[in-house]
Amino acid sequence: YCLLLFVFCLIIVYSDCTGYPFPTAPPVDPFAKIRVDDCGKTKGCFRYGKPGCNAETCDYFLSYRRIGADVEFELSADTDGWVAVGFSSDKKMGGDDVMACVHDDNGRVRIQHFYNVGQWAKEIQRNPARDEEGVFENNRVTCRFKRPVNVPREETIVDLHLSWYYLFAWGPAIQGSITRHDIDSPPVSERVVSIYKYEDIFMPSAAYQTFSSPFCLLLIVALTFYLLMGTP
Repeated sequence: YCLLLFVFCLIIVYSDCTGYPFPTAPPVDPFAKIRVDDCGKTKGCFRYGKPGCNAETCDYFLSYRRIGADVEFELSADTDGWVAVGFSSDKKMGGDDVMACVHDDNGRVRIQHFYNVGQWAKEIQRNPARDEEGVFENNRVTCRFKRPVNVPREETIVDLHLSWYYLFAWGPAIQGSITRHDIDSPPVSERVVSIYKYEDIFMPSAAYQTFSSPFCLLLIVALTFYLLMGTP
């Protein structure tokens, strides 16, 4: 009996040393793509870029929806650095609560909390984000996270139960630290946003705003009239 027990122990030790297969951890679920067909129905969306763009083709994309006591945000932008949303009492940068998804040098996308002090974003250690996930693919930073609707009164974390202007920004990062945003005047929501109202709002980027201004339309009408009437 002792001999059999000894042999059995040797087999176990030998198996450990020769790489006997042991159960492995289950694979991590891949990042679920952002659904845009839910925009305006079960979640609110902002799209900035080419008309008809989606979460994978817009210059910038954001969605929000209420889930119990939380709001789930999805962000995506055409950048290899960072993408962010700011909650502001006006349409200007300064004194804003900012959530940013930052692509670091290790290939990870981390969710960080900032507070705009003038034109400078200061990272805040208290981060209200949870259930964080992000990915960097096809030169895009995409992320998803939740944060509570109601929070204790604090200057750097706004209460999402109230309505705010949303500031949209994205740009490069250096060693996981955000730098200046890509465009001089990042887009801003036209009016305050309520998490209790789902809309699908499109904002054309600069490349698609050329013929939408009143001056350009007036100029086109004048030129058309001139060409049709001919010169004297």
